[in-house]
Amino acid sequence: MTVKFAVTKTLLAGVLATLVLAAPAQSAVSGSDKETIEAISQHFAGVPSMMGEFVQFGPNGEQSGGKFFLQRPGRIRFDYAKPSPIQVKADGRTVGIHNKKLDTWDFFPLSKTPLRLLLAERINVNDEAIKSVKREADLTTVVLSDRSIFGSSKITLMFDPESFELRQWTITDDQGKDTSVMIFNVQTNVKLSQKLFRLNQRSANRNIDPTR
Repeated sequence: MTVKFAVTKTLLAGVLATLVLAAPAQSAVSGSDKETIEAISQHFAGVPSMMGEFVQFGPNGEQSGGKFFLQRPGRIRFDYAKPSPIQVKADGRTVGIHNKKLDTWDFFPLSKTPLRLLLAERINVNDEAIKSVKREADLTTVVLSDRSIFGSSKITLMFDPESFELRQWTITDDQGKDTSVMIFNVQTNVKLSQKLFRLNQRSANRNIDPTR
């Protein structure tokens, strides 16, 4: 594995792998756990678009953050705040990682990245990626792992136990290192401009009104 590919894989996992998973198979959970997954699924099915802010904590204590925009199916954008030069976008078919400082792009098929699990409209209660569900008074935690997508990595999603809104997620990579992302100031069911998700230099380098 090249250094460039390893960095890109970590970035995609740490920033993008979250919110909704949907791949048909047999799940290890049952009973009340399935009821919880179904409730979370119904919540996200009713939230086809959202925007807000995020903070990311790396495995060595590094911290970054910025703004995100999401529209199902298949579209997402993460704008990292300065001094980070990184911007991540998906236009429905392709994922682009833009380094604004170096003026470079890396592109990947959406179907080959965690985004293909991210942007489904529902969670399938029979998804074999669902490994465990834990319900506590202040948090509902869902652990997922899909070797065909993430190798031996796992994703821990943390939800509000009453509203089922996503609060945070943690990615544990192949080496056991954690990257956590918290989202806040989230607005749901917002009208988002399709220009946000275009993979071209012009849209990447200029300010865009999210609603136009």
